[in-house]
Amino acid sequence: MLQRCMELKQQIVANALTPRRDAVKSTDYLIEQTERWAADRQILTHSDAKAQALKLVSEVGELADAIIKNDEAGVVDGIGDCTVVLVILAKMTGLTLPMCLAAAYEEIKDRKGRMVPGGAFVKEQA
Repeated sequence: MLQRCMELKQQIVANALTPRRDAVKSTDYLIEQTERWAADRQILTHSDAKAQALKLVSEVGELADAIIKNDEAGVVDGIGDCTVVLVILAKMTGLTLPMCLAAAYEEIKDRKGRMVPGGAFVKEQA
């Protein structure tokens, strides 16, 4: 049984990593479905932004654990779970994930800086 679960998870990861031409439509569709999923489970009405922020921290911890363990399936799952929480959090606050991503990109697109040992990007001071 455990072996079958692992095979299914590997298949899901393989499918998730396959590039798709309809990625933009697919992303919009998945966001809409995620919002509907959250509404159907009353997450949008019985939870709040604080609870979702804590959920996000939990999911980021699981993602970090998967990265440390070089668990590719866990990384895919972790990024997906973080994204689900971000979609829900955005919806709760009257925003959308694309709106927030666009705002963040506008802030960083012309940013200059340098990489430092350890892999961190340090932005130049304005």
